[in-house]
Amino acid sequence: MAGLTAGALAVVGFLAYQASANVPDSVSRPSASTAPTQPGAKEKAKPRSPLELPADSGKGTRVVYSLSGKRIWLVDSEAKPGTKPPTFVVAPSAVSPTPDTYRVTTRSNRITGSDGKPVEHVVRFANVDGVTIGFSAAVDGTMPTPGVKPQEGTGAVRLSREDGSKVWEFATGGVKVVVVP
Repeated sequence: MAGLTAGALAVVGFLAYQASANVPDSVSRPSASTAPTQPGAKEKAKPRSPLELPADSGKGTRVVYSLSGKRIWLVDSEAKPGTKPPTFVVAPSAVSPTPDTYRVTTRSNRITGSDGKPVEHVVRFANVDGVTIGFSAAVDGTMPTPGVKPQEGTGAVRLSREDGSKVWEFATGGVKVVVVP
């Protein structure tokens, strides 16, 4: 009996090999264009550019601040359709606001920042545990060193002087500031 089983397996194996060897290329491997999609399967999403405005960042004229992206966008609802909003790199503060929608509350042209540096174009929009959060530029043009933790207890989200000037012109009192993760 074992001999019959072994012989049958050998014949089946040989026939399977012959069948696979003689399959036309068009049938042997599914191509990307003919591969069946499984129900519920999603196409791989194209990676999002760090310069692209976050999808869930609200509507209307607003400043969008991405905590993880360390970047802001100035979104003008009056801009021509298809126009990409200007975006700037920021150095985050030691104290960050929670993701939410805020409004510009106060502004100062030039003051001494909470870290003791002279700053200009200060645009304040949130308060976290008694720490005021706002965008500003150091008068001496310096930016915090990347990777170095900001001074404890400060709410200064720093920009370059040039970028700070643009934020100052755009983010007047009452303009929305949308903070996203």
